[in-house]
Amino acid sequence: MKLPTVTPADIRRALLLREEIALLDLRYEAAFATGHPLFAANMAVDRIAIEAETRLPRKDVPIVLYDGGDGLVGPGAERLAALGYTNISALDGGLKAWRAAGYEVFEDVNSYSKAFGELVEARRHTPSLSADDVAKLIADKADIAILDVRRFDEYATMNIPGSVSVPGAELVLRAGQAAPDPDTTIIVNCAGRTRSIIGTQSLINAGVPNKVRALRNGTIGWTLARHRLDHGATRRGEIGPFAGGPANARDVAYRAGVRHIGAREMAALIAQTDRTLYRFDVRDAEEYAAGHLPGFRHYPGGQLVQETDMAAPVRGARILLTDDRSVRADMTASWLAQMGWEVYVLEGGYDAALEIGPPRVLPRPDPAHRYRRPYEGTDVAQAAMQAYLDWEYGLVEQLRRDGTHGFYVI
Repeated sequence: MKLPTVTPADIRRALLLREEIALLDLRYEAAFATGHPLFAANMAVDRIAIEAETRLPRKDVPIVLYDGGDGLVGPGAERLAALGYTNISALDGGLKAWRAAGYEVFEDVNSYSKAFGELVEARRHTPSLSADDVAKLIADKADIAILDVRRFDEYATMNIPGSVSVPGAELVLRAGQAAPDPDTTIIVNCAGRTRSIIGTQSLINAGVPNKVRALRNGTIGWTLARHRLDHGATRRGEIGPFAGGPANARDVAYRAGVRHIGAREMAALIAQTDRTLYRFDVRDAEEYAAGHLPGFRHYPGGQLVQETDMAAPVRGARILLTDDRSVRADMTASWLAQMGWEVYVLEGGYDAALEIGPPRVLPRPDPAHRYRRPYEGTDVAQAAMQAYLDWEYGLVEQLRRDGTHGFYVI
């Protein structure tokens, strides 16, 4: 099929003006991770039938396809058209033209979420401790609580000794139970940097009375410092917000520009069919399965902030979050708003009829085509871990050179 084309400058204009655009990289994820525009989203051509209707809910959304000169754009356009998508273009000259125009290319995956995390640390000077510092606190039996903000399966694979699983958006809701004494120092860790920075700053923003520190460089830093990791842990943080936490979370969202809306306003957003609206339930999977609002997809808040390009590939779209306790939605929304999204939190709705059933999970890609993250599993080479950290530390400067992000930090 003959496709209209757009130039790299057209893409840049749409991003700067916050117009809706889905810039899709059709290569396999492993190739995507070698370099792509900041707001490109990966949708491998053989995954379109599996992913498109979940990730691109509006059939006339502007979609721009590109590859690395692999001949994927034609087949990709045909597959999208067969699903009913009507506004498909090709990036003239593909990734090579983007590079030739002098525009920035970002490596790895979830790049703009990770870059945003680095910007938060740079702007807020998010406090952290080294792996050696934390190891000494553990050895000295200091009054600390180590909260692991990764997905539970990541935590169970490997964890800092004595840590408890409290996935990112759950922190404000569960920190009061995990560290009820305000004299307890809370240490937040992930695998690398982003989720621990965002988690630490979430607790600080929400006014937790405890001292809070990130474990600098996460389990990667812990491993590089030659400290021991535990495996197979099952400890989960229980619900118990600290005093004022829920109200403070709402205030954080308000300061970030998040709007709370009711059922009438939600209906009005849904009725505006010329705009993309993503609806996410940011609670944990068990709560979602027990009863959720119709039309909302499950995406835990901490992962949504980390994997925004995977969850919402249409840059410039609207995002509506729901959470029966509001705290997780407020904290998640506060970060998405700072990342330049038009984001809302739904008030209530859980007293009406709810749908029962587990989250819909997209099938995982073939491992042969997947990018192996340097922070997952237990057999990653130390050189790869160090290279990954070096890359993360350079992201703030790369954001400055790119100039399209529109991020701000409250």
